Amino acid sequence: MAAQVTVRAVKIAPFEMERWQSLHEHDVELNLSDSGVHPLSLRELCELFEEEDTLEALLDQELEYTQTNGRPALRERVAALYPGANADQVEITTGGVEANCIAAWTLVERGDEVITMVPNYGQLPGLVEGLGARVVPWELRPDWEARRWTLDLDELASKIGPRTRMLLLCNPNNPTGAVVEEERISAIVALCERHGVWVLADEIYSGSEFSGPPAASVWGKGERVIVTNSLSKAYGLPGLRLGWIVSNEAAIEDFWTRHDYTTIGPSALSDLLAERVLRPGNRALLIKRTKDWLTHNYKLVATWLAQRPHLGHLPPTAGAMAWVRYDESGHSSMELAERLRREHSLLLVPGEQFGQEGWLRLGFGATAARLEEGLIRLGSALEGLHA
Repeated sequence: MAAQVTVRAVKIAPFEMERWQSLHEHDVELNLSDSGVHPLSLRELCELFEEEDTLEALLDQELEYTQTNGRPALRERVAALYPGANADQVEITTGGVEANCIAAWTLVERGDEVITMVPNYGQLPGLVEGLGARVVPWELRPDWEARRWTLDLDELASKIGPRTRMLLLCNPNNPTGAVVEEERISAIVALCERHGVWVLADEIYSGSEFSGPPAASVWGKGERVIVTNSLSKAYGLPGLRLGWIVSNEAAIEDFWTRHDYTTIGPSALSDLLAERVLRPGNRALLIKRTKDWLTHNYKLVATWLAQRPHLGHLPPTAGAMAWVRYDESGHSSMELAERLRREHSLLLVPGEQFGQEGWLRLGFGATAARLEEGLIRLGSALEGLHA
Protein backbone atom coordinates (compact mmCIF):
# COMPACT_ATOMS: atom_id res chain seq x y z
CA MET A 1 0.00 0.00 0.00
CA ALA A 2 1.44 3.36 -1.03
CA ALA A 3 2.19 5.83 1.72
CA GLN A 4 -0.05 8.88 1.84
CA VAL A 5 1.78 12.09 1.00
CA THR A 6 0.91 15.15 3.03
CA VAL A 7 1.62 18.54 1.47
CA ARG A 8 2.39 21.23 3.99
CA ALA A 9 1.88 24.73 2.69
CA VAL A 10 0.41 28.10 3.50
CA LYS A 11 -3.34 27.81 3.01
CA ILE A 12 -4.52 29.80 0.04
CA ALA A 13 -7.93 29.62 -1.58
CA PRO A 14 -8.10 28.32 -5.16
CA PHE A 15 -8.37 31.07 -7.76
CA GLU A 16 -11.66 29.72 -9.08
CA MET A 17 -12.12 32.01 -12.07
CA GLU A 18 -8.65 31.49 -13.52
CA ARG A 19 -8.88 27.73 -13.05
CA TRP A 20 -12.36 27.68 -14.63
CA GLN A 21 -11.15 29.57 -17.69
CA SER A 22 -7.93 27.58 -17.98
CA LEU A 23 -9.78 24.27 -17.89
CA HIS A 24 -12.49 25.17 -20.40
CA GLU A 25 -11.61 28.11 -22.66
CA HIS A 26 -9.81 25.89 -25.16
CA ASP A 27 -12.35 23.07 -25.28
CA VAL A 28 -15.52 25.04 -26.04
CA GLU A 29 -16.59 26.16 -29.49
CA LEU A 30 -17.34 29.71 -28.36
CA ASN A 31 -15.36 31.39 -25.60
CA LEU A 32 -17.06 34.55 -24.32
CA SER A 33 -15.31 34.47 -20.96
CA ASP A 34 -12.41 36.77 -21.81
CA SER A 35 -12.30 40.43 -20.78
CA GLY A 36 -9.83 41.65 -23.41
CA VAL A 37 -9.90 42.26 -27.13
CA HIS A 38 -9.19 39.36 -29.50
CA PRO A 39 -5.39 38.88 -29.50
CA LEU A 40 -3.17 39.63 -32.45
CA SER A 41 -0.87 37.08 -34.03
CA LEU A 42 2.84 37.85 -34.19
CA ARG A 43 2.48 38.33 -37.95
CA GLU A 44 -0.38 40.81 -37.50
CA LEU A 45 1.59 42.70 -34.88
CA CYS A 46 4.68 43.02 -37.07
CA GLU A 47 2.57 44.12 -40.04
CA LEU A 48 0.84 46.75 -37.92
CA PHE A 49 4.06 48.36 -36.74
CA GLU A 50 5.44 51.36 -38.56
CA GLU A 51 8.94 49.82 -38.48
CA GLU A 52 9.75 47.12 -41.01
CA ASP A 53 12.56 45.41 -39.09
CA THR A 54 10.63 44.01 -36.13
CA LEU A 55 10.60 40.43 -37.34
CA GLU A 56 14.30 40.57 -38.16
CA ALA A 57 15.02 42.01 -34.73
CA LEU A 58 13.13 39.11 -33.13
CA LEU A 59 15.06 36.54 -35.18
CA ASP A 60 18.35 38.18 -34.21
CA GLN A 61 17.50 38.47 -30.51
CA GLU A 62 19.66 36.15 -28.40
CA LEU A 63 17.54 34.08 -26.02
CA GLU A 64 19.39 35.41 -23.01
CA TYR A 65 18.49 36.49 -19.52
CA THR A 66 17.37 40.10 -19.61
CA GLN A 67 18.00 42.63 -16.88
CA THR A 68 15.74 41.29 -14.16
CA ASN A 69 13.71 44.48 -13.63
CA GLY A 70 13.39 45.03 -17.40
CA ARG A 71 15.82 46.59 -19.83
CA PRO A 72 16.23 50.38 -19.49
CA ALA A 73 14.72 51.12 -22.92
CA LEU A 74 11.48 49.35 -22.00
CA ARG A 75 11.27 50.91 -18.54
CA GLU A 76 11.69 54.32 -20.14
CA ARG A 77 8.79 53.56 -22.51
CA VAL A 78 6.57 52.60 -19.58
CA ALA A 79 7.63 55.63 -17.53
CA ALA A 80 6.66 57.89 -20.42
CA LEU A 81 3.03 56.79 -19.97
CA TYR A 82 2.96 58.30 -16.45
CA PRO A 83 3.70 62.05 -16.26
CA GLY A 84 6.72 62.77 -14.09
CA ALA A 85 7.80 59.13 -13.77
CA ASN A 86 11.29 57.88 -14.57
CA ALA A 87 12.72 54.46 -15.40
CA ASP A 88 13.78 53.86 -11.78
CA GLN A 89 10.12 54.01 -10.76
CA VAL A 90 9.22 51.09 -13.05
CA GLU A 91 9.55 47.33 -12.55
CA ILE A 92 8.85 45.05 -15.54
CA THR A 93 7.10 41.80 -14.62
CA THR A 94 5.78 38.61 -16.17
CA GLY A 95 2.23 39.80 -16.73
CA GLY A 96 0.03 41.94 -14.54
CA VAL A 97 -0.60 39.07 -12.13
CA GLU A 98 3.07 38.95 -11.13
CA ALA A 99 3.00 42.72 -10.67
CA ASN A 100 0.05 42.36 -8.28
CA CYS A 101 1.62 39.39 -6.52
CA ILE A 102 4.96 41.11 -5.89
CA ALA A 103 3.31 44.28 -4.59
CA ALA A 104 1.03 42.42 -2.16
CA TRP A 105 3.81 40.07 -1.01
CA THR A 106 6.02 43.07 -0.25
CA LEU A 107 3.53 45.18 1.68
CA VAL A 108 0.90 42.93 3.30
CA GLU A 109 1.54 41.02 6.51
CA ARG A 110 -0.47 38.72 8.74
CA GLY A 111 -2.97 40.68 10.78
CA ASP A 112 -3.28 43.54 8.29
CA GLU A 113 -6.60 44.66 6.85
CA VAL A 114 -6.94 45.24 3.11
CA ILE A 115 -9.96 47.09 1.71
CA THR A 116 -10.97 45.98 -1.76
CA MET A 117 -13.40 47.39 -4.30
CA VAL A 118 -16.00 44.70 -5.10
CA PRO A 119 -16.76 43.21 -7.48
CA ASN A 120 -13.15 42.89 -8.51
CA TYR A 121 -10.68 40.56 -10.18
CA GLY A 122 -10.17 37.84 -7.61
CA GLN A 123 -6.39 37.47 -7.60
CA LEU A 124 -5.44 40.08 -5.02
CA PRO A 125 -8.25 39.46 -2.52
CA GLY A 126 -7.44 35.75 -2.55
CA LEU A 127 -3.73 36.39 -2.29
CA VAL A 128 -3.85 38.81 0.63
CA GLU A 129 -6.07 36.40 2.56
CA GLY A 130 -3.42 33.75 1.92
CA LEU A 131 -0.85 36.15 3.38
CA GLY A 132 -2.90 36.27 6.58
CA ALA A 133 -4.66 39.61 6.08
CA ARG A 134 -8.38 40.29 6.42
CA VAL A 135 -10.23 41.45 3.32
CA VAL A 136 -12.73 44.27 3.88
CA PRO A 137 -15.15 44.72 0.94
CA TRP A 138 -16.08 48.17 -0.39
CA GLU A 139 -18.99 47.88 -2.79
CA LEU A 140 -19.30 49.31 -6.24
CA ARG A 141 -23.09 49.65 -6.34
CA PRO A 142 -25.44 49.82 -9.33
CA ASP A 143 -27.57 52.95 -9.69
CA TRP A 144 -30.20 51.65 -12.10
CA GLU A 145 -31.94 55.00 -12.51
CA ALA A 146 -28.75 56.91 -13.35
CA ARG A 147 -27.45 53.95 -15.39
CA ARG A 148 -24.05 53.95 -13.71
CA TRP A 149 -21.99 52.41 -10.91
CA THR A 150 -21.30 54.37 -7.72
CA LEU A 151 -18.82 54.35 -4.83
CA ASP A 152 -19.48 55.91 -1.41
CA LEU A 153 -16.43 57.77 -0.03
CA ASP A 154 -17.99 58.10 3.42
CA GLU A 155 -18.36 54.33 3.49
CA LEU A 156 -14.68 53.96 2.55
CA ALA A 157 -13.67 56.32 5.37
CA SER A 158 -15.69 54.26 7.84
CA LYS A 159 -13.83 51.09 6.83
CA ILE A 160 -10.32 52.49 7.40
CA GLY A 161 -8.96 51.46 10.79
CA PRO A 162 -5.63 51.23 12.61
CA ARG A 163 -4.77 47.93 10.90
CA THR A 164 -5.69 49.01 7.36
CA ARG A 165 -2.63 48.53 5.17
CA MET A 166 -3.88 48.82 1.62
CA LEU A 167 -6.81 49.66 -0.65
CA LEU A 168 -7.26 47.60 -3.82
CA LEU A 169 -8.80 49.34 -6.83
CA CYS A 170 -9.49 48.08 -10.33
CA ASN A 171 -10.08 51.04 -12.65
CA PRO A 172 -11.51 50.61 -15.24
CA ASN A 173 -13.28 47.91 -13.29
CA ASN A 174 -13.43 44.19 -13.94
CA PRO A 175 -16.17 42.88 -14.30
CA THR A 176 -18.48 45.92 -14.63
CA GLY A 177 -16.52 47.99 -17.16
CA ALA A 178 -17.17 51.04 -14.95
CA VAL A 179 -14.69 53.92 -14.81
CA VAL A 180 -14.17 55.96 -11.64
CA GLU A 181 -13.84 59.63 -12.54
CA GLU A 182 -10.63 61.55 -11.80
CA GLU A 183 -12.11 63.76 -9.06
CA ARG A 184 -13.22 60.66 -7.18
CA ILE A 185 -9.84 58.94 -7.68
CA SER A 186 -8.05 62.01 -6.28
CA ALA A 187 -10.34 62.04 -3.25
CA ILE A 188 -9.79 58.31 -2.64
CA VAL A 189 -5.99 58.68 -2.73
CA ALA A 190 -6.08 61.79 -0.50
CA LEU A 191 -8.19 59.95 2.09
CA CYS A 192 -5.82 56.98 2.10
CA GLU A 193 -2.75 59.24 2.31
CA ARG A 194 -4.12 60.87 5.48
CA HIS A 195 -4.30 57.44 7.11
CA GLY A 196 -1.01 56.07 5.76
CA VAL A 197 -2.83 53.51 3.59
CA TRP A 198 -1.31 52.29 0.31
CA VAL A 199 -3.46 52.39 -2.82
CA LEU A 200 -2.80 49.60 -5.31
CA ALA A 201 -4.63 50.30 -8.56
CA ASP A 202 -4.90 47.59 -11.18
CA GLU A 203 -5.19 49.75 -14.31
CA ILE A 204 -4.94 46.94 -16.84
CA TYR A 205 -8.02 48.10 -18.80
CA SER A 206 -6.76 51.65 -19.24
CA GLY A 207 -6.74 52.38 -22.97
CA SER A 208 -9.72 50.13 -23.68
CA GLU A 209 -12.28 52.92 -23.11
CA PHE A 210 -14.77 53.04 -25.97
CA SER A 211 -14.46 56.81 -26.30
CA GLY A 212 -12.89 59.75 -24.56
CA PRO A 213 -9.61 59.91 -22.63
CA PRO A 214 -8.11 57.03 -20.65
CA ALA A 215 -9.41 56.45 -17.13
CA ALA A 216 -7.70 58.52 -14.46
CA SER A 217 -4.63 56.91 -12.92
CA VAL A 218 -3.69 57.05 -9.25
CA TRP A 219 -0.17 57.93 -10.39
CA GLY A 220 0.97 61.37 -9.25
CA LYS A 221 -1.82 61.73 -6.69
CA GLY A 222 0.11 60.57 -3.61
CA GLU A 223 3.27 58.96 -2.27
CA ARG A 224 1.75 55.59 -1.35
CA VAL A 225 0.36 54.69 -4.76
CA ILE A 226 1.11 51.61 -6.84
CA VAL A 227 0.01 51.15 -10.45
CA THR A 228 -0.03 47.71 -12.04
CA ASN A 229 -0.70 47.16 -15.74
CA SER A 230 0.19 44.93 -18.68
CA LEU A 231 -0.09 44.45 -22.43
CA SER A 232 -2.86 41.87 -22.07
CA LYS A 233 -6.14 43.79 -22.32
CA ALA A 234 -6.00 47.16 -24.09
CA TYR A 235 -3.19 45.98 -26.36
CA GLY A 236 -4.54 42.55 -27.28
CA LEU A 237 -1.23 40.84 -26.41
CA PRO A 238 -1.89 38.54 -23.41
CA GLY A 239 0.48 35.87 -24.71
CA LEU A 240 3.50 38.15 -24.31
CA ARG A 241 3.03 37.90 -20.51
CA LEU A 242 4.51 41.37 -20.05
CA GLY A 243 3.41 43.65 -17.22
CA TRP A 244 4.76 46.39 -14.98
CA ILE A 245 4.59 48.19 -11.65
CA VAL A 246 4.97 51.95 -11.26
CA SER A 247 5.57 53.42 -7.79
CA ASN A 248 8.09 55.46 -5.83
CA GLU A 249 11.73 54.42 -6.11
CA ALA A 250 12.00 52.96 -2.60
CA ALA A 251 8.97 50.74 -3.17
CA ILE A 252 10.26 49.65 -6.59
CA GLU A 253 13.58 48.65 -5.00
CA ASP A 254 11.69 46.42 -2.55
CA PHE A 255 9.54 44.97 -5.33
CA TRP A 256 12.68 44.18 -7.34
CA THR A 257 14.08 42.26 -4.35
CA ARG A 258 11.01 39.99 -4.36
CA HIS A 259 11.07 39.74 -8.14
CA ASP A 260 14.52 38.14 -7.96
CA TYR A 261 12.84 35.25 -6.12
CA THR A 262 10.01 34.72 -8.62
CA THR A 263 10.48 34.75 -12.41
CA ILE A 264 13.82 36.62 -12.20
CA GLY A 265 13.02 38.66 -15.32
CA PRO A 266 10.88 38.94 -18.43
CA SER A 267 11.39 36.96 -21.61
CA ALA A 268 13.96 38.56 -23.92
CA LEU A 269 11.50 38.36 -26.84
CA SER A 270 8.68 39.89 -24.80
CA ASP A 271 10.95 42.67 -23.54
CA LEU A 272 12.02 43.50 -27.10
CA LEU A 273 8.48 43.43 -28.49
CA ALA A 274 7.06 45.44 -25.60
CA GLU A 275 9.55 48.25 -26.17
CA ARG A 276 8.35 48.46 -29.76
CA VAL A 277 4.68 48.16 -28.82
CA LEU A 278 5.03 51.17 -26.50
CA ARG A 279 6.66 53.45 -29.05
CA PRO A 280 4.11 56.26 -29.40
CA GLY A 281 3.10 55.60 -33.02
CA ASN A 282 2.76 51.85 -32.55
CA ARG A 283 0.90 52.20 -29.27
CA ALA A 284 -1.60 54.59 -30.86
CA LEU A 285 -2.33 52.06 -33.61
CA LEU A 286 -2.96 49.26 -31.11
CA ILE A 287 -5.17 51.38 -28.87
CA LYS A 288 -7.21 52.53 -31.88
CA ARG A 289 -7.67 48.90 -32.97
CA THR A 290 -8.97 48.03 -29.52
CA LYS A 291 -11.36 51.00 -29.27
CA ASP A 292 -12.79 50.39 -32.74
CA TRP A 293 -13.20 46.65 -32.11
CA LEU A 294 -14.90 47.03 -28.74
CA THR A 295 -17.13 49.91 -29.82
CA HIS A 296 -18.45 47.83 -32.72
CA ASN A 297 -18.93 44.68 -30.64
CA TYR A 298 -20.60 46.40 -27.72
CA LYS A 299 -23.27 47.72 -30.09
CA LEU A 300 -24.08 44.10 -30.93
CA VAL A 301 -24.33 43.23 -27.24
CA ALA A 302 -26.39 46.30 -26.37
CA THR A 303 -28.89 45.54 -29.15
CA TRP A 304 -29.13 41.92 -27.99
CA LEU A 305 -29.69 42.95 -24.35
CA ALA A 306 -32.29 45.56 -25.27
CA GLN A 307 -34.44 42.76 -26.70
CA ARG A 308 -34.36 40.86 -23.41
CA PRO A 309 -36.09 42.79 -20.62
CA HIS A 310 -35.51 39.94 -18.16
CA LEU A 311 -31.77 40.72 -18.28
CA GLY A 312 -30.22 43.81 -16.72
CA HIS A 313 -26.93 45.60 -17.23
CA LEU A 314 -25.36 49.02 -16.84
CA PRO A 315 -23.46 50.09 -19.97
CA PRO A 316 -19.72 49.52 -19.57
CA THR A 317 -17.29 52.33 -20.39
CA ALA A 318 -14.19 50.21 -20.96
CA GLY A 319 -13.03 46.63 -21.34
CA ALA A 320 -14.50 43.80 -23.38
CA MET A 321 -17.12 42.71 -20.86
CA ALA A 322 -20.72 43.28 -19.89
CA TRP A 323 -21.80 42.46 -16.33
CA VAL A 324 -25.26 40.98 -16.90
CA ARG A 325 -27.87 40.40 -14.21
CA TYR A 326 -30.35 37.60 -14.84
CA ASP A 327 -33.58 36.72 -13.03
CA GLU A 328 -33.72 32.98 -13.62
CA SER A 329 -34.78 31.91 -10.13
CA GLY A 330 -33.57 28.54 -9.00
CA HIS A 331 -30.38 28.60 -11.08
CA SER A 332 -27.11 29.66 -9.48
CA SER A 333 -24.65 31.41 -11.76
CA MET A 334 -22.32 28.39 -11.60
CA GLU A 335 -25.14 26.00 -12.53
CA LEU A 336 -26.08 28.25 -15.42
CA ALA A 337 -22.50 28.61 -16.63
CA GLU A 338 -21.99 24.85 -16.46
CA ARG A 339 -25.16 24.27 -18.46
CA LEU A 340 -24.05 26.76 -21.10
CA ARG A 341 -20.69 25.00 -21.30
CA ARG A 342 -21.99 21.44 -21.46
CA GLU A 343 -25.10 21.89 -23.59
CA HIS A 344 -24.11 24.82 -25.81
CA SER A 345 -20.30 24.70 -25.86
CA LEU A 346 -20.33 28.34 -24.72
CA LEU A 347 -18.17 29.72 -21.92
CA LEU A 348 -19.06 32.71 -19.73
CA VAL A 349 -17.85 33.60 -16.25
CA PRO A 350 -20.36 32.98 -13.42
CA GLY A 351 -20.94 35.83 -10.98
CA GLU A 352 -20.20 33.43 -8.13
CA GLN A 353 -16.51 33.73 -9.04
CA PHE A 354 -16.71 37.46 -8.32
CA GLY A 355 -18.64 36.90 -5.09
CA GLN A 356 -21.95 38.08 -6.61
CA GLU A 357 -24.76 35.67 -7.39
CA GLY A 358 -27.28 36.35 -10.13
CA TRP A 359 -24.75 37.80 -12.56
CA LEU A 360 -22.76 36.57 -15.57
CA ARG A 361 -19.71 38.18 -17.16
CA LEU A 362 -20.26 38.25 -20.90
CA GLY A 363 -17.06 38.91 -22.84
CA PHE A 364 -17.43 40.63 -26.20
CA GLY A 365 -13.83 40.90 -27.37
CA ALA A 366 -14.11 37.95 -29.78
CA THR A 367 -14.47 38.35 -33.53
CA ALA A 368 -17.89 39.77 -34.46
CA ALA A 369 -18.94 36.52 -36.13
CA ARG A 370 -18.13 34.42 -33.05
CA LEU A 371 -19.76 36.95 -30.76
CA GLU A 372 -22.97 36.92 -32.80
CA GLU A 373 -23.08 33.11 -32.76
CA GLY A 374 -22.42 33.12 -29.02
CA LEU A 375 -25.29 35.55 -28.42
CA ILE A 376 -27.63 33.34 -30.43
CA ARG A 377 -26.72 30.33 -28.30
CA LEU A 378 -26.93 32.30 -25.06
CA GLY A 379 -30.34 33.69 -26.03
CA SER A 380 -31.63 30.23 -26.86
CA ALA A 381 -30.38 28.80 -23.58
CA LEU A 382 -31.84 31.60 -21.45
CA GLU A 383 -35.18 31.48 -23.27
CA GLY A 384 -35.36 27.77 -22.52
CA LEU A 385 -34.77 28.40 -18.83
CA HIS A 386 -37.20 31.31 -18.77
CA ALA A 387 -39.91 29.20 -20.38
